[in-house]
Amino acid sequence: MALNLEDYIASIRDFPTKGILFRDVTPLVQDGQAFHEAIDRLADFARSVHTDVVVGPESRGFIFGAPVAYALGIGFVPVRKPGKLPRETVSVKYDLEYGSNELFMHKDSIKKGQRVLIVDDLLATGGTAVATARMIEQLGGVVAGVAFVINLTGIKQDEALKKYDVFRLMDLSDQ
Repeated sequence: MALNLEDYIASIRDFPTKGILFRDVTPLVQDGQAFHEAIDRLADFARSVHTDVVVGPESRGFIFGAPVAYALGIGFVPVRKPGKLPRETVSVKYDLEYGSNELFMHKDSIKKGQRVLIVDDLLATGGTAVATARMIEQLGGVVAGVAFVINLTGIKQDEALKKYDVFRLMDLSDQ
């Protein structure tokens, strides 16, 4: 019997700023059975889109993306915030639900034609995913899909996401 993974998501009001309902994946990760099931479901999607490599944005994308890559026996590429990568990088500035940021990838992390799955914990506006996709495409990769644990409903999402195969384990309201 499949677990209801929504039971493993905590909701924290006014975090990190007033008016935000933060959806916390920590309880899901702390429960071995729930975490295992979440990774299995994400890995099933990765297989279905013929993924060659998994990319995960800092930091919760690491938590979910790395075990998906491990389950498939393929590589994992971290997408980092400013000042974290030691070699030559590409970068993209982007907006997110409550601010803006810039993401970086090593310039040699994606090979031309590789099918890349982006994995992250939460889809809000989609800014992080779209920025990551832009870097992948800039490096010659193909975005095979974008996978999330949570899709926040009620938030206007970036129109650019519509061109990708988007998968999520659950839909939760932003309220």
